[in-house]
Amino acid sequence: MRENSRNVSRKTSSVAHTIGLVLALASNRSRKLFTASVTILHSVSQAQQTKRYLVSGSVQGVGFRYFTQHAAAKLHLSGYVRNLHDGRVEVFASGTPEQLEHLRAQLERGPRFANVHEVREEDAAPDGRFSSEFVITHDD
Repeated sequence: MRENSRNVSRKTSSVAHTIGLVLALASNRSRKLFTASVTILHSVSQAQQTKRYLVSGSVQGVGFRYFTQHAAAKLHLSGYVRNLHDGRVEVFASGTPEQLEHLRAQLERGPRFANVHEVREEDAAPDGRFSSEFVITHDD
């Protein structure tokens, strides 16, 4: 199976670790003890996944798309949200498993006047058209 079929790509981020370092320096006059802090950067790979969520209930006409766009922006996700003709809302999102877990929790809660009955989740193939931002689109 190709790695693409698992909807996994690698995203590299820098993580800083601070290590306390004690330096003993000698001088001609006296011994002085200095403490310095050194920051070491290294790369950590985070798996990117893409999910499609189908949200049903009273989720149209209550600000659900704007709520979702705001939640996704705070989580730094890319993708889209749109109303479907059958009354559901479709959410297509790419991010780390942790980011997507947080998004799902927000979708299950919904905005103030929504009444979410169900959030269905399925794996999806990444879509390059929605790789850099999270937007509100319209059903075709």
